[in-house]
Parts: sequence; C-alpha cells; structure tokens
Amino acid sequence: MFVDEIDIFWHLTGVIFEAYQFLDHFRAIKNASKHTIRNYAIDLNDLKNFIEVDVLKLSDEERLPKIYHDQKQLLLEEGALKLKIINRLTIRNYIAHLKNREIKKRSVVRRLSSLRTFFNFCKSKNWIDKNPFDEIESPKLDKRIPYSLDYAQIQKLFDQPDTSTYLGYRDRAIMELFYSSGLRVSELVALDRKDFDQENLLMRLFGKGNKERIVPITKNAADWIASYLDHGERHLDTDGHLGQQDSNAIFLNRLGTRLTARSVDRKFDKYLLLSGLEGKITPHTIRHTIATHWLENGMDLKTIQTLLGHTSLATTTIYTQVSTKLKKSVYERSHPLAERGS
Repeated sequence: MFVDEIDIFWHLTGVIFEAYQFLDHFRAIKNASKHTIRNYAIDLNDLKNFIEVDVLKLSDEERLPKIYHDQKQLLLEEGALKLKIINRLTIRNYIAHLKNREIKKRSVVRRLSSLRTFFNFCKSKNWIDKNPFDEIESPKLDKRIPYSLDYAQIQKLFDQPDTSTYLGYRDRAIMELFYSSGLRVSELVALDRKDFDQENLLMRLFGKGNKERIVPITKNAADWIASYLDHGERHLDTDGHLGQQDSNAIFLNRLGTRLTARSVDRKFDKYLLLSGLEGKITPHTIRHTIATHWLENGMDLKTIQTLLGHTSLATTTIYTQVSTKLKKSVYERSHPLAERGS
C-alpha cells in the first residue's frame, strides 16, 4: 500500500475531474483527433482501474465512473482536485503491472507517454507540485524498419480487385491513390469531392491533428478516381450495393455512405490472401513502399517528409534504412558471386 487507502479513494475523484479537463483541453485547444482523445481516455482509465482494483481492491459498487472520451467534464467538489497521492512508487508499480499483463512494449511506451502528458498538464494547472513521471524512464524500443514491397509485388496486389464491378473499381482506385501519394487510411476515408483537383493533379488532405496539406497525385491515380466518381453504378441500387447516399465523400461503402478505415483494412486482407503474397501487407505498407521508392528514385528526405505529413524529419529518415536494406537484397539476388561470398 502506497498511502492511506481513504486518501487514495478521495484523490481518485480528482483523477476523474482532471481527466475531463485534460481531454477537453486537447479537444478544444490542441485540436486533437477523436482517435487521439479516445486513446488518452483508454490510458487514463487503465491507470484508474489499476489503483481501484489492484491497490484498493474496491468492489464494483465502490469504484468511480469510467472516463468517457466524448463526455463533457464533470463538476466535482473543488476539494477533490488533488493528484499528489499518485507518486513515483505508484507509477513504478503500475509499470510492473503492465509487464505482468504481458502488454507489448510498444503499447506500454505509448500508454506511459499519454500519462506523462496528462501529469504535465496537471502540473501546468498547479494541481500537483511535480510530475511523478519525471524520475521514470520509459522502456527503450527497438527501431522497426518498415516493411516495403517491390514494384512487382505492388502490381500483383493491385491486380486482385475485379475492376469489372463497381466496388472492385473503387478498390483499385484506392490502391492507386495510396501508391500515388502515400496517404494514411484515415486521410483517405475522410476525402471529399472538393478535396480532389483533377485538373492540377492535387489532393487536399487532413492529417494528424487535423493539419491540412496539399499533395500531388499521379495522372494514373487521378484518372482512376475520376472514373470511379463517374461510374455508371454509383447512383444505382444493385444486388451488390446501394446507390450514393453521401454526396460529399469520394469513397463509398456498399450502403452508399462514407467508407470506413476498418472496411479498407478488411479489403486489403482479402486481396492479400488472393495475391498469395507473404507477410502482413496493410494500407500503411503501401505508404512505406512509396516513400522508399521515392527515396530510391532520388527524392530528398525533406520533400518526402512534407508529402507524408511527418512532423519530424527523424520519422522520415527511417526510409534510408529501408532503402539500404532493399538495395542489399537486390544485390545479393542479382550478383553472380554474392551467394559464394566472393
């Protein structure tokens, strides 16, 4: 037990209040996405659950309400606004708790980063004197080199949709756009007709934090998108799909409403199986692939950073490692003496 149980229980009400203040701040001031706000709420709930269940061993009736990412802040008594009870020892025990649950290291690092940000916010509001994470080091992650495809693999994957059908034509257009400009899935499904400039071969995107950027697209991708938008079945109800219900969205599902990121992921799983390609290939794999191909064809890192919407150039430099790895692989496959080590 870290401190008196009653003290912890009363201070937990502060967690609830300050959590909603924190989420409101990131929603209104930082313009964070719904996905980011939801993840923050998940991480805050996990810490709250640890204290309630593993430290205090409270019954379900005694526990405080769940923190909801889409709920407005609660009005609690001012006397409850203290978090000093959650200290360095609390956090160290919480980290041990996460490891015992065999949570993946990358997930642990992300969760601790969220909580560190939360306590920094509380410190900025003078609700606590110091951040309990100041003396806590997050686990070090091994840098993962993104998986990338060669052009033949890209072509094999892109050949899988049945473009004689309306939905298959849509899927091929999606693939072409991914490879054209390295979009994130969330950016693709959010696209509206007004974002597509076919004449100038440009697309307006809204990335992380709702940051706007304009990216070029290939004529090939633009032609696929334009043909999909003008497809004869777009406004028809058929056995396979309903006609357009959303006049703004570019990409529609079979019900005629905006396509979701989950649907795109499922489609890629389907086409990966049909292609016979090995490994886990997702829409993000195509983003990694085009970035690597840009680099190998002479595009500078700063331009790639801008096109992909990376905040930090350090994120983009990972593709230099991918490119080196691919070149070495091609060399070893192609050089007549490479296998003999001569």
